[in-house]
Amino acid sequence: MATVSNAERSGSTVGRLEEILGSDASLLNHQCRTVPKETLHLPGPDFVDRVFAATDRSPRVLVGLQQLFNTGRLAGTGYVSILPVDQGIEHSAGASFAPNPAYFDPENIVKLAIEGGCNAVASTLGVLSFVSRKYAHRIPFILKFNHNEFISYPNTYDQIRFASIKQAWDMGAVGVGATIYFGSEESKRQIQEVAQMFQQAHELGLFTVLWCYLRNPAFKTKDVDYHLAADLTGQANHLGVTLGADIIKQKMPENNGGYNAVKFGKTHPNVYSQLSSDNPIDLTRYQVANCYMGRAPLINSGGASAGEGDLQEAIKTAVINKRAGGTGLISGRKAFQRPMNDGAALLRAIQDVYLAKEVTIA
Repeated sequence: MATVSNAERSGSTVGRLEEILGSDASLLNHQCRTVPKETLHLPGPDFVDRVFAATDRSPRVLVGLQQLFNTGRLAGTGYVSILPVDQGIEHSAGASFAPNPAYFDPENIVKLAIEGGCNAVASTLGVLSFVSRKYAHRIPFILKFNHNEFISYPNTYDQIRFASIKQAWDMGAVGVGATIYFGSEESKRQIQEVAQMFQQAHELGLFTVLWCYLRNPAFKTKDVDYHLAADLTGQANHLGVTLGADIIKQKMPENNGGYNAVKFGKTHPNVYSQLSSDNPIDLTRYQVANCYMGRAPLINSGGASAGEGDLQEAIKTAVINKRAGGTGLISGRKAFQRPMNDGAALLRAIQDVYLAKEVTIA
């Protein structure tokens, strides 16, 4: 990072971020000594030309990706801020929208994304189809076509198809999204379904976003939950890019050593001694490395809303993602479970991290 004097710091972006981060302010000065930053394909205004144009993606897909990168407050930076709202299916509408009933109305979801300066809005067939004629030309739509419905009893955890690629194309969406529960009993079917639908999306000119989540009771030991381990989430990312995902969505890593703790699969000592450390930036850097060294952009999840601590947690996540080599955040509940003005302000605060030239790659 550039050196900032104490006098300048108090009124600078760095000073404001240090105040918000509190005890986590050291993240602003961390230097990554694991995967070298020079080996990464980092975000930038020319990312589509520099990285995606060399792939087998069609001109239509490249147009959609460029539209994504050229929308909102982060337009032209190579970073993205996406509002995802599929919780009405994934967590039940009551649990998701009771804190702010305005968001039972899908138009307010899209309005929040626009007011918040987002690059895109990602949501369900129901939400986007009800407002597509009014808004599809104003902000990029990403249609999420599979979900884990949460009303069947007893509860099961499976991502099933809710929409088709043709429906996404018809409504004017520029991209589609899906979730795979890697490690689950259902994952092999999900992998095959999503791979086929991503191929269809590319054929119709839509880019693809994959929620690369882990789901297996064996990943949680008596002492530690390894669903957020860097080594396991990193492998999920790697599989996601292999399936044809243009952009990878992953939860922020919280620990490491999942392979060794659960005693399965294959790993290597260098993953833990050379390619990662306990620092969250280094753990996230390993996630980026598994996205083909950043050729597929990594966006991290903003996580659940916890009330007063949401701003600090969102800023922390953005700093970690950016300094690790990631491409942005996809943050929903922290924004839509509060009044629209407050939610939009939180989204813009996240974007300010990516606009801050003082916050650089670690």
